[in-house]
Amino acid sequence: MSLVSSIRFRPAEPADAASIRGIVRAAYAKWVPVIGREPLPMRTDYDKAVAEHPFDLAVEDGGIVGMIETILTDDHLWIENVCVAPDEQGRGIGRLLLERAEQKAVEAGRLELRLLTNGAFEANVSLYKKHGYTIDREEPFMNGVTVYMSKRLAG
Repeated sequence: MSLVSSIRFRPAEPADAASIRGIVRAAYAKWVPVIGREPLPMRTDYDKAVAEHPFDLAVEDGGIVGMIETILTDDHLWIENVCVAPDEQGRGIGRLLLERAEQKAVEAGRLELRLLTNGAFEANVSLYKKHGYTIDREEPFMNGVTVYMSKRLAG
């Protein structure tokens, strides 16, 4: 297993949509039996998403190993999706992607990051909490619970 120091970032291009779709589908597949359906990111049109939102790709040895999709709003940076290829998980790539989002937020003058996740994805909720995110609210959604989380950055 190689070190995360070999990870580089680059913005996604339209030609990356199929690779992004593949990584997302692989990364979220483990949650299908947990919630009884495909998580919404597995159903996203990534050709459209890449055209409309910035994606930062974590690249190693020429291949995409993770990605984060963000949307800049008036008062915060929204994390639409973050995932790491299943065979690359546990190496700290997700942490690097979240740090990348924080850097983007600060550069854009935003002091808050927000995201949502499925309450059944307990490992994800724990990961976000470990990285300083707090739960703002929970709402019922498609026979489950959507967990809205945020992180305030030092001003």
